[in-house]
Order: sequence, then structure tokens, then C-alpha cells
Amino acid sequence: MNRAIQISIILSLSLILVAQLAFIPIALSLVFLCMILNLVVKDRYTIATTHIKFFIFKCVKIFSVIFALGIIYLNYKTFLGVDAGMAVLAAFLYAKALETKNKRDLIILFNFALFVSAGLFLYSQSIWMALLVFSCLVSCLVGLYRIQTSQFEQNMSGFQLLKTDIQHILKVIALAVPFFILLFLFFPRLPPLWQIPVASSQGVTGMSDRMSPGEIAELSQSSALAFRILGDMQQLPKRPELYWRAIVLDQYDGTTWTSSENNQQPQVIENIKKPKWIWSYQYLAADDHVQWVMALERSIPAQEYFQLHQDGAITPTQMVQRTQPIKLQWLGSRINDLEHLSKLEQDNNLNFIQSSDPQAQQLARDIFTQSHQNPAVYIQRILQWYQQNNFSYTLAPGKLGNNRIDTFLFQSKQGFCEHYASSFAMLMRYVGIPARVVLGYQGGQLAPDRQSWEVRQLDAHAWTEVYLQGKWHRYDPTFIIAPQRIDQGMQDYISEQRLVLGGEGSTWRYPQYSMLKSFNIWSDYASYQWQSKVVGYDAAKQNGWLEKFGLNSSYRYALILIFGTLFLGAIYFVVYRWNISRNLSALDKVIHSFSKSLSAEHKKMQSETFQQWMLRLSAFSDRTHVFEQVNTVFQKIMYLEQKDSTMISFLEKLLKECATELKVIEKTCQDTKK
Repeated sequence: MNRAIQISIILSLSLILVAQLAFIPIALSLVFLCMILNLVVKDRYTIATTHIKFFIFKCVKIFSVIFALGIIYLNYKTFLGVDAGMAVLAAFLYAKALETKNKRDLIILFNFALFVSAGLFLYSQSIWMALLVFSCLVSCLVGLYRIQTSQFEQNMSGFQLLKTDIQHILKVIALAVPFFILLFLFFPRLPPLWQIPVASSQGVTGMSDRMSPGEIAELSQSSALAFRILGDMQQLPKRPELYWRAIVLDQYDGTTWTSSENNQQPQVIENIKKPKWIWSYQYLAADDHVQWVMALERSIPAQEYFQLHQDGAITPTQMVQRTQPIKLQWLGSRINDLEHLSKLEQDNNLNFIQSSDPQAQQLARDIFTQSHQNPAVYIQRILQWYQQNNFSYTLAPGKLGNNRIDTFLFQSKQGFCEHYASSFAMLMRYVGIPARVVLGYQGGQLAPDRQSWEVRQLDAHAWTEVYLQGKWHRYDPTFIIAPQRIDQGMQDYISEQRLVLGGEGSTWRYPQYSMLKSFNIWSDYASYQWQSKVVGYDAAKQNGWLEKFGLNSSYRYALILIFGTLFLGAIYFVVYRWNISRNLSALDKVIHSFSKSLSAEHKKMQSETFQQWMLRLSAFSDRTHVFEQVNTVFQKIMYLEQKDSTMISFLEKLLKECATELKVIEKTCQDTKK
């Protein structure tokens, strides 16, 4: 097999594997990697006989395919559907690569790879997936191009041929790009004829429906984008109000917080009193499979297929991929309506294990007694107690014992937001005040274009809600320990307080965090522009900007496409002719002009030399000496290097005489026939 073709095959398969790594089981990725390595070493090592070599590689191929199909079935319980189907196609693609023998096999392989790479968009339509698919497209086209040109001998190495072929393919793609842009902008955006369901468990990142100490701390060490907020940034609430709510947790078993079924009951949005001023904004998740919509507290969905739950969470009613922003309305931070708690809700928000954390229970009773059993005074004294007992805010608090609240409050005194929210909620419950933990995000930062608000995984946060005087009130004990975390945001707080990363490794972890932060900011901004301008370019956006130019008719779209295509074709033709004329020498231009003035019968044939051409033309005329003289001058210019302008001008003059002579002869012949 040609070395350049082999490189193209390995590169194409490797790009497809890289794109699939985040979506297929690890074991399946390892099998595919082994198949690629098998392809690499297939022609590098000699085995005793060709028969033994063929048998060994055939057994490896069969075993790899069976093993891959077994992994697919164990993970997906089927061979059908998006995930399992794409994995099966990939397995057959790698197997086909191991049995390529002739030109036909190679053509099938590269076309199969093009099909599988296009199917990768079923997993994701991000800019990074688009770049991988485009790279795979180039690699496959290079392979197909090399198959057609491999019969021509070229004294270059495999990598040199690959570099040259890539340049040719990129030139061809560059010529096609203007047509792609024209069709993308003006071809009518039709709704999908069908939709492919995607499993709800796929790709879920960020928040979960439970919380154990340390989980949010791990999440907050990631600078990956969680979601983006679109809207008028001038109306964005102040940073202390930027609590992006996900889910309420009201059940605690001594280790883990979970949410009761009562929280999932839907609210009737029409019954909610709306103030005169409402801020309309949009939510765009970085991962469109995340279950919850992270909205500001007291927000309601402003479009169908989304519902508001009793705990304030917003979730979709249909399991579809959400690549478009979700419209929301923020009702403001003032809560005027009373919220009545049922007996079940009171029990859920007061329940605790009587036998656990005795020190914390005793502390709560003592402070509650000192507060004269006044809940408002008690809350303030608990917050003061946190402030006065040397607690610290860190992402690496260490492990807690069996009595987690006691260990945290009286021994370690080091924790993240989840530790403070959890302990504060339990201190409320110990004295009969309903309390619950809320998971979500707090803060965020302006995007580089200052037109949207970015919230990252490191902004993940937990806080407490306490039920007082018929209303739920938010209390964030983290603000008492680390007020800069709320006022400045987690990103700036880590920049100033590097020890929050925890332990001795914080010195070297901070530069790593800083670099990732800068990279992620611009990477996510590029992804957002791709998502907004390309993937999100639907019929509404197309009609919106085209109507500004008075193009509000499908007939006008068709005319633009037709005339645009003709215009681009004309430009390409003019550029092509200009390149030809630019690359011609002065001698070639004179000869080309002479040939252009002749009839088809007198034009130069491809098999003729210049001398043979002149000899053939002289047979039509009595002035053979003129044609002989033309040939003599041509020989002097070509072989005696007499390429000065005088000789070329003299040749041009002689060729004009020849052209005139031939035209006179043609006219005479036509008159004679008449």
C-alpha cells in the first residue's frame, strides 16, 4: 500500500476516535485504538510466511470486531439507536481498514469514513466537533486523491506527498467555500423532517440531584463553561443577587442531601403575581442535555415545553436537544406573597437523625435558648458564631468522620460552600426552624464581547433557605466566611486567595488554573459564536436579517441563489483566464494569439511540434517561405536564447502575415465553391 494512503487512513481513523472518546465507553475506545495500532504495524514487521501473517491478522480482526460488538451490547443493550448505531458503524469501519487489499477497498473505506465522520454531528454540533469532522474530511479527500495519482511516479517521501496533497485539497475546498456560504445564507431554512431522540442520561455534567460533602468542591475546580446568559447586561442584577437556582435538597441521611418528590410538583405559572417591571433574559446551556435550567431566583419560563416546580426549579417537559436559548423572566428579588407549607413539607424540612452530631445539637439548643427562642435573633447569633470561630474557606477540607456536622463545626473548621450550607441548615432544624439546601451557581463574569454573562463550573454553589414568617428566606453562610467569594466571584477570589485551592500544591495548581481560565474564556466565546451564528441560524434568524434588505419573498431567495451562483462562476472564469494569461511568456502569448485567430482546421494539434505545424500550414499557401521564416525565427528564440523584444516583435509580425494569408486562401476557396 502507498505510504501516503496509509497515513491518510490512520489519520482519518484517529480523528474519528478522538471525536468519539467523550461519547463511547472507555473499553470500546481501547479496542478501536488497538485496531488502529494493528493497522500501523501490519506492514512493518515480517512474519515467517505470508500465509501465517494473513491468518494472524484475520484472527485479530475477527476477535476485535466480536469484542467491540460485545462491549456495545453490554453498554447499550441494543445495536440500534444513535449511540449504539454509531458505535457499530465505527467498529465496522475499523474492521474494514484492516482488510483493505486493492483500490476498490480503499475507495469504499474512505467513503465509509466520510459517512461515519458526518454522523459524529449526532453526538455534538460544537465548533470543536466541526473542526475534527473537517480535518477528517480533508484526510479522506487526500486519501481518495492519492489513490487516483498513485500510479504516477513521484520522487517524494510519504509525508512530502501528504503535504502536497493537502495543499491541493485545501485549494479545492477553498474554491467551494463561497458556494457553501451562499447556500448557507440564502437557501430556505426548512424545519427537520424528523428528530432523533437522544438519551436523557447522555453527557450530563455539572449539577446532580444529590449533594455530599466534597462534590461541589470537585466541580468548582473546573473552569469549564456551565451556561451563558443573554439579554440586556445593563439590567443584570448586582452580583450579590446572582444566585442561579438549580434544585432544592430537603432530605438528609447524615451523609447525603437529596430532594423529595414533593419538590417536583409543578406550579401554575398563571397564578404567580407578576410585578410591573420584569427582566427578560435567555439561558443557553453549555451542555444541552443538562436536566435543569439554571435561572435566577424568582424566575419563570416564558416559552412552552418548560415547567416551574414547587421548589423553583425549571425543567423541560420534552426530552429534546436544546441548542437554542431558553426564554426566561425574572420577577425581581422582592418576595411579597406568602408560601404555606403543608404538613409533609414541614416534616421534610425539619427532619434530622436524633442520634447523630450531638455536639452540634447541643450548640443549637444553647444558642437558641440564649436568643430567647427568637428565630431571627438565633439566625444572627449562629452567623456570628461562624465568624468568631476561625472557620476557613477551602476546596480541600479533608475527610469528615461519621458525625460530619460535628467534625466540621468543632474539629476541621475548613470547608467549602456545601459544608457551610449543610451545617447551617441542620443547626436550624435542630431547634425546629424549617430549612433546606439549594444547589446552583453564584456569580459569573461578562463575556469578552460584554454582550453576555458566562457562568462556569467553578461558580457552583450551595446555600440555605430558612422558612420564617410564612416565606422562604435565603441565607448564605459562605458570605460570612469568605465575603469576597460572593462580592467578586469565584474566579477573582481564587486569583487573590490562591490557598483556597488547598494544600501544598496550591502554588503550582494556581498557574495551571490561570492558564485554563484564559483558554476556556476564549474557547467558550468561540463556541458561543459558532453556536449562535452557525448552528443556531434558523428560519427566524434568516428571515430577520434578510427582511432588513427587503428580501421577504422565497422568489427573491431563488433569484439571489441563481444570480449569485452565476456571479461566482463568472468570477472564477475570469480569474482562471487571468491566471493562464499571467503565467504565459511573451512568446507563448504571441503564439496563442496567432492560434486563436485561425479556424479550427488550422489550429495546432496536440501531437504536433511547432515546426510540423508550420509545415502543415505552408501546404495551404504559395508563400511557403513566410512559414519557413516563422519557423526559423521561432527556433532562434527557443534554442539560441534570442528572446529579446525585437525578435518576438518580428515573429509576431510574421505570424500576422501568415494569418492574413490563410484567411485570404479560405475566402478564395469559399468564393470558388459558390
